[in-house]
Amino acid sequence: MRRHWPLISLLATSLLTAAATVVGCGGTDMPSDPATPDFTLGVSPAMASVTGGAAGQSVSVTANAVNGFAAPVAVALSGLPAGVTAKPATLTLSAGVTQKIVLTADATVASGSATVTLTGTSGMLSHSAALSLTTTVAPPPPPPPPPPDFSLTVTPKSQTLVEGTTGTALSVQATATNGFASPVTVNISGLPAGVTAKPASLTLTPGAAQSVTLTASTGAATGAATVTFTGTSGALSHTATLALNVQTPPVPDVTTYHFDNARDGLNAQETVLTPANVTSAAFGKIGFFPADGKVDAQPLYVAGFDVNGTATNVLYMATEHGSMYAFDADTGAQIWTVSLLGSGETTSDARGCGQITPEIGITATPVIDRAKGVIFAVAMSKDAGGGYHQRLHALSLTSGAEQPGSPVEIAGSYPGTGAGSSGGNVPFDPAQYAERAGLLLLNGTIYLAWTSHCDIGAYTGWVMAYSESTLQQTAILNVTPNGSDGAIWMAGNGLAADANGNIFFLDANGTLDANFDSNGFPARQDYGNAIVKLSTAGGKLAVADYFEPFESVYESAHDIDVGSGGAMLLPDLTDANGTVRHLLVGAGKDTNIYVTDRDNMGKFNAVDNSHAYQELPGALANGAWSSPAYFNGTVYYAGQFDTLKAFPITQAKLATTPSSQSTAIFRYPGSTPSVSANGTQNGIVWALESSLGLPGVLHAYDPVDLTKEFYNSNQAAGGRDQFGNGNKFITPVIVDGKVFVGTETGVAEFGLLH
Repeated sequence: MRRHWPLISLLATSLLTAAATVVGCGGTDMPSDPATPDFTLGVSPAMASVTGGAAGQSVSVTANAVNGFAAPVAVALSGLPAGVTAKPATLTLSAGVTQKIVLTADATVASGSATVTLTGTSGMLSHSAALSLTTTVAPPPPPPPPPPDFSLTVTPKSQTLVEGTTGTALSVQATATNGFASPVTVNISGLPAGVTAKPASLTLTPGAAQSVTLTASTGAATGAATVTFTGTSGALSHTATLALNVQTPPVPDVTTYHFDNARDGLNAQETVLTPANVTSAAFGKIGFFPADGKVDAQPLYVAGFDVNGTATNVLYMATEHGSMYAFDADTGAQIWTVSLLGSGETTSDARGCGQITPEIGITATPVIDRAKGVIFAVAMSKDAGGGYHQRLHALSLTSGAEQPGSPVEIAGSYPGTGAGSSGGNVPFDPAQYAERAGLLLLNGTIYLAWTSHCDIGAYTGWVMAYSESTLQQTAILNVTPNGSDGAIWMAGNGLAADANGNIFFLDANGTLDANFDSNGFPARQDYGNAIVKLSTAGGKLAVADYFEPFESVYESAHDIDVGSGGAMLLPDLTDANGTVRHLLVGAGKDTNIYVTDRDNMGKFNAVDNSHAYQELPGALANGAWSSPAYFNGTVYYAGQFDTLKAFPITQAKLATTPSSQSTAIFRYPGSTPSVSANGTQNGIVWALESSLGLPGVLHAYDPVDLTKEFYNSNQAAGGRDQFGNGNKFITPVIVDGKVFVGTETGVAEFGLLH
């Protein structure tokens, strides 16, 4: 056996040599014999991913020489998933030199993972490397870019129109998308009968809005409608809609003197009376509401008020006999009447003055709070012992019954040494005063202003405030506390008020202090013969500003003061410099019309009236015992023994001469006109000849041309429309197709004849 050891040794050596070939790290084959030239194959990175249809990913392939290996190595790939290609598909490596293969997936590739084997061969030598490959499905192709287009909008999306009015401007806009830049033509359809659009069509530039206004004529079809705005540009077309509601004009309430607290005398919600039907053939006196005395106060009107479960149009009137009445304005039936005189009392005598005669009861126009169902009135009376009383009453609109806390005795005093003062205070003497100016309801407070009986006795100028809820006095002010006179007449006009809670009035002849403080106010707070602005801030009454004519002292001494007329607030106006002005118009006995800036009234200038915003000297030749009215940028005035005149406004300035005037002359006290209109259309200026002792005449004029008279109550044959003698300071009330006129024995009613 020993002779076989060499053969056994040779076999063992061969087996050991064969066992020396192993797989190296990273999946690369290792050479079998450390002494034999060989190579290893590497791929980097060892993991790759491709997405269908996307750019490929490259990998680096290297044959690294072992033991001086220098032969070329052919590399082939296997295991590529379907849809994946390699470029190049094969390659030949030089030892130590890296080459790249780009793997790319086409759109057919499926998502998944695979192992791709790279096999390198050189002669009898062969080694491989593994690549982990992830494939992802190709994303869908992006959609093509959208074509240029536009959208159409109308703002606001809904609007309510009242017959006879023009709505606020609508904004119409085309908005571009995707670079759209062409013009868009817009047409409007679906307008109800009687509704028009201005402009009727329009052409839009994308991004630039244009305005369209809709107007509903009188008699336009009422109800809901959809108005369609269609925008077209080439083959493109889009729409926007407007929800439109056309309504019959509501019948307005008339709850205060001259329609509102601006005292502008305008009812712009009158849809029945027009220039076409206010003629003696179609219009005239249709009724009369009898009363127990003179009706010096303006009648008031509440539309559709609940009376015993029935919606009723109610006319309220007050008499100098101290009575209040409520009538069904449509049937003439009396709903209630009450006396505001205390038990055992009578009305006051005339106090030696012919201004209010033969008796004084309710002189000032009451004021109504519909929401609370209350009418407020001041009545003067005389008791059996000869004492005089002024009382503030709160009555139910439904029944006339006194409300809790009503009536309240009006009393007060104010610090001062003026006429009638005692111990450093001026007392309010109810016998010495009359409530002539219409009551003002402002922010839950009733404001009263007081005048004298002619210029008899010791008197001063009073303004008082009472809580609407409790009827308790909350503030009191005397505007001549250290002087005399300064009563507040204003021809029956009410105290005017603005939205900021300021009160305005014209004060009659009285003391103006000789000296002024550093702010230009009278040193002793005496404001006789002035246009006065009061602040109500903090529930107090205080003079905030004033205007005084430069000849004030002379005018007061000669009884040619401004206080015989009333104040009217104009709507906001823009002047030539673009400044918004808040103006007041007033006139009195001195024949001038004064326009003051309510934000800076001018105070006093002893040289001239340049401190007024505007003065129209001598515009009312014989002075004014009346108040103006306003409509469509024009102020209307009728002084005593003068014509009715129209003063148009341009850039916040009144024309210095009237644009037209009536042929009729209005005797003392002149006339306080009122205006009815349907929005800005069908305007009619109404004025009364209403002198005591002479037949009253109701006139209706064209507001653009006052020489054109539509109607007067003397035109019809046989005295059909006459209503008796005139009544001082009364003004016509126009509402719901009717005109109400106070007379010496009741209220005359005018309307369309049937």
